[in-house]
Amino acid sequence: MKDAFGLPQSMLVLGGTSEIALATARRLIARRIRTVWLAGRPSPDLESAAAQLRVLGADVHTVPFDAQDPTSHEAVLGKVFAEGDVDLVLLAFGVLGDQANDEREPAAAVRVAQTNYTGGVSAGLIAARALQTQGHGSLVVLSSVAGERARRSDFIYGSSKAGLDVFAQGLGDALHGTGVHVMVVRPGSVRTGAAAGRARQPWTTTPGEIATAVELGLRRRSETVWAPGMLRLVMSALRHAPRAMYRRLPL
Repeated sequence: MKDAFGLPQSMLVLGGTSEIALATARRLIARRIRTVWLAGRPSPDLESAAAQLRVLGADVHTVPFDAQDPTSHEAVLGKVFAEGDVDLVLLAFGVLGDQANDEREPAAAVRVAQTNYTGGVSAGLIAARALQTQGHGSLVVLSSVAGERARRSDFIYGSSKAGLDVFAQGLGDALHGTGVHVMVVRPGSVRTGAAAGRARQPWTTTPGEIATAVELGLRRRSETVWAPGMLRLVMSALRHAPRAMYRRLPL
C-alpha cells in the first residue's frame, strides 16, 4: 500500500531499461519504495539496471516483457500481480524511430506505432484491470509533448504518442471513482541516450527532472504532468497557432 504521503511502496516498470523510468525508480526508492519489478527484453542492460537499484536497498526483480508481443502481456503482468499488490505501474517503453528512414520504410514506421501505441493500449488495459481488481494503485503513462501537434521533424513518433495520450486520458476517465489513478506525463525533449545525436530542442529536460515531476504528481494525484511545467503554456499557444504560421516555425 501507499505510505502516509501518498507515495507507492511497490512499483512495476514496463520498459525496465528506460532512463526516465530508472531515474523515477531511484527517486521513489529514496522515498520508501521497497519492491520494484523491471519488465523488459532480457538483456545485460536490464540486469545491470536491476543491480543498480538493489544497491539502493530495494527488492528488485526482472521479468521478460516485449511491447511488440501483446499476446504475452496478460501472462507477464499476471505473474507480477500474483506476487502481491502493486502500488504503481509505470508505462515507460517506447521507441523514437528515425523519421527520415521511417518515411521511406513503412514497415519501420509501423514498428514505432505498434510499440508506442498498440503495445501501450494492451499493457495499459491489462495493468488497469489488475489495479482495479486490487482496489487501488496508480498507472503513470509516459507520453510526450510531441503528441500535442504534428511536427514535420517527428510526426510518426508524435502520432503514436498522441494516440497513447488520448488513450490514457480516456482510461483515466473510465477508472475515475474506482480507486485507480491514471497520470499522463508529457515531457519535452529529453536528454537521454536514446536522443543522442539529435539537435538540442527548446525546453529540454532530464530524466531526473521528470522523476521529480512524477513524484510531485503522485503526491497531488495529478491527471496530467508537464516537464518542464512551462510547456503547458507554450503548447497551449502552439496548439492554436494557424497552420500556415506553425509550418514555418523551426520545430
